[in-house]
Amino acid sequence: MAYELTGKVKLIQDAQTFGSGFTKREMVVTVEDGKYPQEINLEFVQDKVSLLDALQVGQEVTVTFDIRGREYNGRYFNNLQGWKIQTGTSGNTEAEQPPVFDMDTPASFDDDVPF
Repeated sequence: MAYELTGKVKLIQDAQTFGSGFTKREMVVTVEDGKYPQEINLEFVQDKVSLLDALQVGQEVTVTFDIRGREYNGRYFNNLQGWKIQTGTSGNTEAEQPPVFDMDTPASFDDDVPF
C-alpha cells in the first residue's frame, strides 16, 4: 500500500553503499502538523537513490512511500521507503500544460496537404 506526505526538504544525506552492493540515501521532510511540525525521515534504496539528486533543502515536495517493517533480535523496526518524488513546481511546467488557442486569430493551414 502506498502512502504520501507533503512538506519541505530539511536534510538530504549522502548516499551510503555497503559491501554487499546495497545503496541507500536518506532525507528528512518537515511536515506541518498542527502546533508541532513533524520531521519525517525517509529512505531511498538502490535505483531510487538518484531521485534525491535534483532536490534542494527548503524545496516543497510530495513523497510517495511504502512502510517496511522487520524484526531483529526480538525488536521491531519500521522504515519509510520512498519511491516517487514530486516537487512543488511539478505539473506547472510549460511543457505539461495544454496548448492555448486564440479564437480571434484565424488558423493557418498548409496548402500542400495531399488529401
